[in-house]
Amino acid sequence: MMKKNNEVPYKIYLEESELPKQWYNIRADMKNKPAPLLNPATLKPMTQEELSVVFCEELVKQEIDDQTAFFDIPEEIIEFYKMYRPAPLVRAYFLEEKLKTPAKIYYKFEGNNTSGSHKLNSAIAQAYYAKKQGLKGVTTETGAGQWGTALSMACSYFDLDCQVYMVKVSYEQKPFRREVMRTYGAQVTPSPSEFTEVGRKILAEHPGTGGSLGCAISEAVEVALGKEGYRYVLGSVLNQVLLHQSVIGLEAKTAMDKYGISPDVIIGCAGGGSNLGGLMAPFIREKLKGEKDYQFIAIEPASCPSITRGVYAYDFCDTGKVCPLSKMYTLGSGFMPSPNHAGGLRYHGMNSVLSQLFEDKLIEARSVGQTEVFEAAELFARVEGTLPAPESAHAIKGAIDEALKCKETGEEKTILFGLTGTGYFDMKAYEKFHNGEMSDYVPTDEELQASFDGIIGYNNPKL
Repeated sequence: MMKKNNEVPYKIYLEESELPKQWYNIRADMKNKPAPLLNPATLKPMTQEELSVVFCEELVKQEIDDQTAFFDIPEEIIEFYKMYRPAPLVRAYFLEEKLKTPAKIYYKFEGNNTSGSHKLNSAIAQAYYAKKQGLKGVTTETGAGQWGTALSMACSYFDLDCQVYMVKVSYEQKPFRREVMRTYGAQVTPSPSEFTEVGRKILAEHPGTGGSLGCAISEAVEVALGKEGYRYVLGSVLNQVLLHQSVIGLEAKTAMDKYGISPDVIIGCAGGGSNLGGLMAPFIREKLKGEKDYQFIAIEPASCPSITRGVYAYDFCDTGKVCPLSKMYTLGSGFMPSPNHAGGLRYHGMNSVLSQLFEDKLIEARSVGQTEVFEAAELFARVEGTLPAPESAHAIKGAIDEALKCKETGEEKTILFGLTGTGYFDMKAYEKFHNGEMSDYVPTDEELQASFDGIIGYNNPKL
């Protein structure tokens, strides 16, 4: 029996039996498929065999499959999901009241697990397939540390070795996140480091750099290629990750359908694209099929504006240029973002699926400054009771902006956003905000142009 909107509880919980049994692959319903990954040596599409040198075999199949709409979730992964899923859908009544908006605001809360974010949804899947393949361990990168924490938890569960290259600025800003990873058995190295060839090269070219996700990816890939029985895994950007994260949106839609709710606007923070892609998955399916229309908004930091100011071109996924080429909105693999406190959003490019959807004008994107993001985070913490991660606070800022527009127009829109994680390890950032020491650096057009000039697919008609 469907309930009316005025009977919606503060938190909507699903039963364990209502957990999604399949992941949804957005590409299957896209008219314009995202461009394939290219081998940088041949500029031809990467084959399954070539990708399997770096990634787990089953994950490669998921990565390159743009026809299969649904993939069955293995029972072992569903059992693990039950530790922290289904995650609640929350009606932000207190925020609505504070803003005095006629809009109805909902958020999908993904922070109710030790990793502190949505990252565990894909980490457990990738660790499962690595174990199933008989591997000894995996390597990865992490920005703010939430992905590294999630992967260390998943590897511990399956008794796999886990080697994490953590962006140096985040390694220094968030020492306790590092210690959670070590608690779960991971080896954590600040990146760029002197332990890899690519790390030494980056340090020589950029002395004293705080690093970037692109740097850390290069180091992790180099180590995986050099160790027998190891593969590289990634917490965002890749299509397989969006696939696993679709559990977020599938749960949100099931919860909303129970109460006859249909969102008008769906908002997510955007770094590599995993949480936004996961949240919007079942809704974009309806839009692609022409069944319903929704407004999708990606919110990214003004200091690393890959969608709003980037170019759509083939580019390396990493700074060291050892990964395949992906056609995406990018600032250039050599772009070194300022030390923004939203470490998980400091990536130079965007997932190829979301890039294609943005190119086709099916989704929108906005960039916001760091200080205004923390103002939104503090407001949310005070009225809704949850301290958000800086990454999540970008989506909060977007939701507040949309709600205030409704206040001006009188529209009663329904807004859904993703609260991807908690900010309890981000107190250095909150301290800088409260002390008035937070910067709002925005790259100049000249700086971006210099980075664009180094993109292999920029102004290259063959790509």
